[in-house]
Amino acid sequence: MRVQKFNIADAKLVKSPGQRADIFVGNLIDERHGGPITIGYGRYEPNQTLTETMMVDDVMIVLQGHLVVSTGDGTVTAGPGEIVYMPKGAALTITTEGEAALTAYVTYPHWAELHED
Repeated sequence: MRVQKFNIADAKLVKSPGQRADIFVGNLIDERHGGPITIGYGRYEPNQTLTETMMVDDVMIVLQGHLVVSTGDGTVTAGPGEIVYMPKGAALTITTEGEAALTAYVTYPHWAELHED
């Protein structure tokens, strides 16, 4: 695999699997490319909520807007330039409150393989 650079225009954002909310993801590197991780962008529209138990280790970098991530252990709010680590097995809720958010993410292992029906 060669060194590559990406920006949001490179991502084909599609509705996040299994979600009714207006949350979109766009993988740039994943199992189809032979790497051990998935990287991509995510877009959360205003006033959206995603609740799930993490099936992978996930690192989310907030590029625009703010996200609130809540677990049984507490709540963190992240804004531009901040990173949220969500470990595999964590039951959590991610929300946007009044504004959209744009993120970049890295997961290990590949999350899409685990969401296939």
